[in-house]
Amino acid sequence: DMKVFEAKEITGGLSKPSKMPGFSYNLPAYKCITGVKLQAVPGSVCAGCYAMKGRYAFSNTKKAMNRRLASLTHPKWGLAMSVQINSKFKYGHDFFRWHDSGDLQSLEHLKNIFDVCLATPAVGHWMPTREVKFLKEIKIEEIPKNLIIRMSSHMINQGPVKSWPWTSTVKTDKQHSCPASRQGNECGSCRQCWDKTIPNISYGKH
Repeated sequence: DMKVFEAKEITGGLSKPSKMPGFSYNLPAYKCITGVKLQAVPGSVCAGCYAMKGRYAFSNTKKAMNRRLASLTHPKWGLAMSVQINSKFKYGHDFFRWHDSGDLQSLEHLKNIFDVCLATPAVGHWMPTREVKFLKEIKIEEIPKNLIIRMSSHMINQGPVKSWPWTSTVKTDKQHSCPASRQGNECGSCRQCWDKTIPNISYGKH
């Protein structure tokens, strides 16, 4: 049996965004494959990326995220992630977010995340992504039942992506479905992002 401290050593540990109801796992935003290109595009969701500044720019945070990035190819990464997520579940954390910073790096990375979700069946997993090319390589039926992958639109005020059943968008008007901006920038009791019966979540621009 792998111990939690061993699992943390392998993966670089989980992150705990203050907004979220549970834990997350982040990677450096400068390694987003699509996002890095979009950071240079005015009017895109990634222009002025929040994960390139603020606490994400602190050297200790950067160091931690680079360690996590380097750990992705470790042969026991999936097991180590599962051990940590299940250990948090024991203390009531039954919702998990993939990538509060960063995004998918490869098809293998995505398949490894599937394995983690299968090994943590009591936890609801949510992953927003822009990496459509990896989603094209899988069948919807392959996605574990406890994981929702939301395809994010690239531009502000753009409609939802048509080619994927679960999406997220960013709007500048007040008609967005995410309540965080109205409740201290926190999820609170809302779990819409994890809900497969809700096809699109729209966020206010922040």
